[in-house]
Amino acid sequence: MNKFELIEQASDFPDIYSERPTHLGGEVVFNGMVRTPNLGKEVLYLEFEAYPELFENQMHLIASRLCKDFGVDAIHLFHRVGKVYPGEIAVTAVVRSKHRKECFAACNELVDELKRSVPIWKKEVNTDGSFWVSATP
Repeated sequence: MNKFELIEQASDFPDIYSERPTHLGGEVVFNGMVRTPNLGKEVLYLEFEAYPELFENQMHLIASRLCKDFGVDAIHLFHRVGKVYPGEIAVTAVVRSKHRKECFAACNELVDELKRSVPIWKKEVNTDGSFWVSATP
């Protein structure tokens, strides 16, 4: 079963290890964290905004495709909204399958597709002010 959530506080991240299915042998977890410096400037925080209905709809489309294309069994993605400070987790992606190889490939594609097509906007606030950051380089 796939699961997607927007998270307001770091303490709201679910315990991703509490519901491990015993019939699956592979699990890949990716945590994307806020880093500093960026572009030579100290990052004070990132601020994320999202449109929840579009986020969930797009994530369901992505997960359905990845489960089919890579043969994985479950995709979970949790993304923070609001202010996220350096060292804090902004996104957690979890992919589970019978085997590790499919998990790694699907998780990589999941994070790339998240940045490409999911309606989440990021503003970087640094010591010189703030600016909106493009999801794609």
